[in-house]
Amino acid sequence: MNLKGVRVAILVEQQYQEMELWYPLYRLREAGCLVTLVGPEAGHTYASKLGYPAKADKAAAAVKADDFDAIVIPGGFAPDFMRRHEAMVQLVRAAGEQGKVLAAICHGPWLLCSSGGLKGKKATCFFAIKDDVINAGASYTDAEVVRDGNLITSRKPDDLPAFTLAIIQTLQERFPR
Repeated sequence: MNLKGVRVAILVEQQYQEMELWYPLYRLREAGCLVTLVGPEAGHTYASKLGYPAKADKAAAAVKADDFDAIVIPGGFAPDFMRRHEAMVQLVRAAGEQGKVLAAICHGPWLLCSSGGLKGKKATCFFAIKDDVINAGASYTDAEVVRDGNLITSRKPDDLPAFTLAIIQTLQERFPR
């Protein structure tokens, strides 16, 4: 895997699911990606559901979709907090409009619901937000990973190997070395 120089934002907010942030972060770095944690405030430390800290490198208002090749949205309850910040919603909306890779796991599609990124797409999610995903215009499928063009979605932490592999494979297709 040689994704050297591919730029990935992983979004962070309070109550994120630990594995859904850290597993992709380390796997993408291992593949050569430049990974940036983006939250509402740069330098702020956000606690996971179990209190594990993650410090945002950049504020969503200080970056733009052009700065990244992909955006990863972890689950937990963080996406519900993320969508309360217009800069985070706008970042995801712009990335989707530009055809950037958008990857969301578990409750991550909540942010896609708010950004309009699910309309007409096939997607999956944690079963508790299935109605939200459908009401946002997606065709729901219960599968460990669903890829529809630039959109990659998964259901839960158990799906992380397939989810992260789909991200890496999609980035390799877009940035062949």
